[in-house]
Amino acid sequence: MRILLGITGGIAAYKAANLIRGLSELGHQVTVVPTENALRFIGKPTLEALSGHAIETDMYEDVAQVRHVELGQQADLILIAPATASFLARYAAGIADDLMLNAILASNAPVIVCPAMHTEMWLNQATQDNVSTLESRGVRLMEPASGRLTGDDSGPGRLPETEDIIAFAMQDLPLKGKHVLVTAGGTREPIDAVRYIGNSSSGRMGIELAKAARDAGAQVSLIAANIDLPLPKGIEVTRVGTVDELELAMDRDCDAIIMAAAVSDFRVQNPYLGKLKRSDGLNLELTPTKDLIANFAANHPNSVSIAFALAEETQERLIEIARGKLWDKSVTAVIGNSFEALGSQETLVQFVTKDDAVELTGSKTEVSKSIIELVSKLIK
Repeated sequence: MRILLGITGGIAAYKAANLIRGLSELGHQVTVVPTENALRFIGKPTLEALSGHAIETDMYEDVAQVRHVELGQQADLILIAPATASFLARYAAGIADDLMLNAILASNAPVIVCPAMHTEMWLNQATQDNVSTLESRGVRLMEPASGRLTGDDSGPGRLPETEDIIAFAMQDLPLKGKHVLVTAGGTREPIDAVRYIGNSSSGRMGIELAKAARDAGAQVSLIAANIDLPLPKGIEVTRVGTVDELELAMDRDCDAIIMAAAVSDFRVQNPYLGKLKRSDGLNLELTPTKDLIANFAANHPNSVSIAFALAEETQERLIEIARGKLWDKSVTAVIGNSFEALGSQETLVQFVTKDDAVELTGSKTEVSKSIIELVSKLIK
């Protein structure tokens, strides 16, 4: 593979030496295009010796060869490591003010960006907005690692280790060409024109699952039920409110559905059309709602169907409950989780199939990635 390796002007530029060697040892042809500022941190002779190619930074050398177009069109993959906050801003804005950015914009090759900067710079809203913009355009961004930074500080912002970058860049996206449907949030059933029966689901887990599926190469459709959180870019989003709206939005063919939405178990049989007065008193007559994931599994037998089961039980008992729902709903797998995960950044779930139960623990981002890995195996 012909890889165009862009290096920007951060202290982590010195790690590019090992990255060039690692990619070359795998048999890839690496062409290095550093920025002028990158050469303040790592020398041109080092880059030329390791890559076996002359290093260029000037847009106005070999003008007749239209070098920036040639570099971009010859690349099978573009990898930027490290990528500074300044680079992210210029790339997101489409500013081509050096040879590297001109080559990127002149290429149709997939682009992978590995940011590295101080923690506050990484977490700054401007940087995060630029990251979202690039991701919405199909650029793959590798999250910075956490750890010791340039000075005494520590936190997210480190350039990941060489082997991790190579694994991320070279991975065979397991869900490429697949369509994954994810539901998230919680439905609301009207009592009157202003009141409703609902639940406390924020939709965070469903959002993380949608992002993980997107990053695994899938075409992702997210059905968001009453979610106030920011929704991910590069994903088709359908907003719904009630169980009926969710059911209608779900009724489509897909390779896999992950039913992370918390669906109301009951609805008011006869919702009041206006606003009920407190003085009138109130007796609600409730009727059960449909089991949406069971209906979907019955109507779409070729899709991998993943249900969720929420219970306040021990992990052993949770597996039993999940396995029971597995048969009751005729789904492919059930993810059992406990009340403790509600509203938390951390979670512990049991991924239960007819043959196995796998415990997954960590942040919702980490667990979502593990779930998507398991789902991709079920699709295959």
